[in-house]
Amino acid sequence: MKHQTLEQLHEVAQVEISFPAMTRRERLEHWATLLERNPERCLAAFPGTEYMTLDVRNKAQSFGSALGIAFADPMLRAQGLKSETYGEAKRFFELTDWQLHAIVCHCHVGGTMKAGWAAVQVRSAIDKEGKFFTRLREAISHWALFRILNHARE
Repeated sequence: MKHQTLEQLHEVAQVEISFPAMTRRERLEHWATLLERNPERCLAAFPGTEYMTLDVRNKAQSFGSALGIAFADPMLRAQGLKSETYGEAKRFFELTDWQLHAIVCHCHVGGTMKAGWAAVQVRSAIDKEGKFFTRLREAISHWALFRILNHARE
């Protein structure tokens, strides 16, 4: 077999680096690992995600947030992460609104958070898949009456 350089192979064939499909757990662990690389890094928090309408929340972005760390990673983008929006992170990492809220919202930490703190929140979401009360709370939060009462509190 003749040895060829990568450049020679690119001339003959389309060569793309691919990663094996990651499970939900692996995607979340990888995200936590990215955050733990620089645990003292200051990240922006999302302002009041629980008070945003569903459409606004799904499109929400916060420059310099934990979601930006995930989106900057080529492996997660290759796995299918399309943007650093709240809705895309929720879909890609298979998180409930409450789980993602705990990771990125300002109500827990103020306007900024440390990456190490965000990593702890990501890791805590790993084992909470399918918990009864999490799923119940998620279902109730979309009821119109619940949203009306929640907005009346404001």
